[in-house]
Amino acid sequence: MALRTDTAGGAGRHLGIFTCTLIVVGQIVGTGIFATPASILFSVGSVGASLLLWVLGFFISFSGLFIWLELGTMFPRSGGEKVYLEAVYTRPKGLATVVFASNAIFLLFTSSGCLVNSILIAAGRDPGIWAIRGIAVGVMIFTTLLHGLTPRLGIYLMNLLSLFKVFILVFIVVTGWVVLAGGTRVKNPHANFHNAFAGSSHSGNDYATAILKVIFTYNGWSGVNFVMNEVKTPVRTLKIAGPLGLGITSLLYIFANIAYFSAATKEEILESGVTVASLFFKNVFGTEAQKALSAFIALREIAKSGIPLPFGNRFWASNWPTGKAPLPGLIIHLVPSVIVILAPPTKVAYPFILNVQVYPYQIINFFVVVGLFYLRWKKPHANRPFKVWLPLALFFLLACAFLIVQPLIPPANHVGDTPPLPYYLYCLVGIGVLLFGVAYWAVWRIVLPRVFGYELVPRKEVLKDGTYVTLFSAQKVE
Repeated sequence: MALRTDTAGGAGRHLGIFTCTLIVVGQIVGTGIFATPASILFSVGSVGASLLLWVLGFFISFSGLFIWLELGTMFPRSGGEKVYLEAVYTRPKGLATVVFASNAIFLLFTSSGCLVNSILIAAGRDPGIWAIRGIAVGVMIFTTLLHGLTPRLGIYLMNLLSLFKVFILVFIVVTGWVVLAGGTRVKNPHANFHNAFAGSSHSGNDYATAILKVIFTYNGWSGVNFVMNEVKTPVRTLKIAGPLGLGITSLLYIFANIAYFSAATKEEILESGVTVASLFFKNVFGTEAQKALSAFIALREIAKSGIPLPFGNRFWASNWPTGKAPLPGLIIHLVPSVIVILAPPTKVAYPFILNVQVYPYQIINFFVVVGLFYLRWKKPHANRPFKVWLPLALFFLLACAFLIVQPLIPPANHVGDTPPLPYYLYCLVGIGVLLFGVAYWAVWRIVLPRVFGYELVPRKEVLKDGTYVTLFSAQKVE
């Protein structure tokens, strides 16, 4: 009964291998590959180290993908990490769900810093700080209303731009080969590859911060796990679509970085801020091409924004007011996005957003992998259509541990990549959000019931589209 209700509702199982592969590619390829290389280069200090981190990021992501394949085929229903945490950490009841939701609600905001820079480059303007923030907030509100009130238009625009972004990425890769062959206006395309490791950082914090950004850019390889209720033959589809989508994207990413470094000097890339793809187009094709690319990046970020809550009551799980899109969940997503746009200094907003978004997810991933080992030990004979090679799981676990601990250790420059903000601030914010989830759970499940003398009794309720939601009723304790 539990599996049937958890997988009920929506449009039914209609997604095949081709569509799911596109979902993985579309989820992974975002503005990160067009923006983060400059920030990664700033952290590690050399072109060679930057390229190696992109390869390392692929191996970390691939290891994670195979772990999620095992868990996703064991529990073939939508929800991703939420489902796997709930399956392992059943006590205290509801704690895993609330902590995961706390992270999803407060920290799954969009890359607004990159978005704003892209809009300004496309317009050829350099306004003040509050004009930049105003544009970002306006775009976030427009995005929320677009997806919440006109979902068909939002999905159409997202799909169209998803295909176009892959085309742009392939175009950058092919153009990079032409640049390396000496067929463009770039004078010395091999300069960055001579003595490529000169200036490499020796600080673990620098590498941890850079890897977090690489992982952010690869983020999306588990996209199919979140829509498993809609996947045809979910076990077979997940085993094919995930590795295929991640493999295609990883090759494009590595070659795109080589293209960037072939078209611009190290100094130009560092000065470009978060718009290294725009710099590539400017150096190879001229200023007008740079503006066109920046406009596309801005449109892409507008189209893809908006993530609904992973769980909730009638209202938050509903598709109010149109019946076709979760506007309440999108509004919850909007609030922290606006706060993070307005709070940090504008120049460091983008790297701070990336860091604070990815860091707590490493803690969640750590507990997911611990849960995998627990299930292997506690339920060795459970149905596992796919089994990850344990050394890969251990490698991913150690990578998560490194990315959790190392950012707390002072970097070589003692300021990190988000001055004047302390280098450890994003760690504290991420941990604080998870602890807020613990505190919220404690008040909801323990403190209030004891103070007012009631107990929470769960029940299932069906929405109009057939989706089951869990609701709690307070019953007086005699």
